[in-house]
Amino acid sequence: MPENNVNVSRVLDQIYGCNDSLIDRNSCEAPVHSALLLPLTKLRMDARKDGIEIYIASGYRNFDRQLSIWNDKAAGRRPVFDDDQQLVDSSVCSPWEQVQAILRWSALPGTSRHHWGTDIDIYDRSAVDDNYALQLSAAEYSEGGPFSSMTTWLDNKIGCGEAHGFFRPYINNDEGVAPEPWHLSYAPAAVEFQKMQTVEGLVTFLSDKSIALKSIVLEQLPEIYERYVKVNHNRYPLAYRKFT
Repeated sequence: MPENNVNVSRVLDQIYGCNDSLIDRNSCEAPVHSALLLPLTKLRMDARKDGIEIYIASGYRNFDRQLSIWNDKAAGRRPVFDDDQQLVDSSVCSPWEQVQAILRWSALPGTSRHHWGTDIDIYDRSAVDDNYALQLSAAEYSEGGPFSSMTTWLDNKIGCGEAHGFFRPYINNDEGVAPEPWHLSYAPAAVEFQKMQTVEGLVTFLSDKSIALKSIVLEQLPEIYERYVKVNHNRYPLAYRKFT
């Protein structure tokens, strides 16, 4: 196989969470893309000055792990919640309704930004004790929650373009992915990954995978991509203007 085809295949595998050659597993408490190490260190240092200890709850996640989460939710082995944190009864949902309910909180395998290692879920370790059971819920990050100070601090840093390239891709309460104040993305790397992500490529990749609800997923993939996958990075110009 020609070398350029090998390189294209390697990049596609990285996009879909099937190649971890760019992932650093030793420098942080969770695996992340190596490009994050320096800017994340700077962000943590800034936060520490203000009494906040940014800690990673989840970093890189490969395709197989995301597939397991998806299939477990589709089969009822994991709970699926609505926006009010009430259990969704899949028995009264159409297949498309079930897919949308899962997508509200969980990425379609092959499309998760965690596949790239550019995205992390974080919390303020200084605000809770070692026995705290982290839920990654909106209540924890809003006023009155243990991580509200970190939320406000990050709001200010991201708004001023002083978050070292990090931004929140899921912060608007629209019809796509639910707001995730704990989810940070490193724009300079993530933007490049998204440029290489296409609906056509996803169709080809997912066609032979053992993914639950596959027929409806493939049928609705253009809409899924627009509503639940594609992030409009132009909403956050300060996140990467100084870093590209």
